[in-house]
Amino acid sequence: MNTLPSTRQPLPPPLPRSPNTTHLHLHGSEAPADGGTKKTRRGLCLSSSTTLLAFSAAIATSAPPFPASAAKGKKGKGGYYDEKRLLEQNRKIQEANNAPKDFPNFIREGFEVKVVTTEDYVTSDSGLIYLDIEVGKGDTPKDGQQVTFHYTGYNESGRRIDSTYLQGTPAKIRLGNKALVPGFEEGLRDMKPGGRRRMIIPPELGPLSDCVVFHGKCRGVGPSTFFSSRQFEVFDVEVLDVKSCERRTIVGFYSDVVCN
Repeated sequence: MNTLPSTRQPLPPPLPRSPNTTHLHLHGSEAPADGGTKKTRRGLCLSSSTTLLAFSAAIATSAPPFPASAAKGKKGKGGYYDEKRLLEQNRKIQEANNAPKDFPNFIREGFEVKVVTTEDYVTSDSGLIYLDIEVGKGDTPKDGQQVTFHYTGYNESGRRIDSTYLQGTPAKIRLGNKALVPGFEEGLRDMKPGGRRRMIIPPELGPLSDCVVFHGKCRGVGPSTFFSSRQFEVFDVEVLDVKSCERRTIVGFYSDVVCN
């Protein structure tokens, strides 16, 4: 029996896939070849017990800092966006928000973020990025001691979210009682009275009471200080004083903590 020739056309060969170029960059740091840890130098930046709650609520209701657009691939009038164009766009947003001088820049590509700073910044093994403006004098605080400090917090676009300077009262917190987000407490631990530091806290060092697993790591999510699971926060911190504390008992049944 004769068969009619097939009218179906062969499918064209699939287009070659371009390699996935999305990586998480923290201002260009690279892991050493021997697999060890490395601190990267780069070219200022929380939370307190009561003010932390207000700051958390402000972050949760604030607008997203920068649009989550790909650094390469989204078309504009002049063609495809590149990193330089995104940096210029972000700086204009930061200028409109009256961001501090030399404020870090953030290039977002989905869940991946590249943090752009000057060479004076340091990246710790945990991922905390910081810059010491002034080192200060005296001893660093220990668990149980009370730290008095001022701070101003910003989102990625340089918009001020909260400030103890504007409130007129510094924050006071006893170190080690988990009242601070992990990244802020880490940055506060090696500061001295009179010291001023800018901290860039990644989401991985934010509140971890709830999280989602992304690339094998637990990412903190809201509701908490972070706008989203991928939001960085910037804090300018000034430590004013460090005091030792002790518990005293009054009339045998009432006790309190006194810091001197």
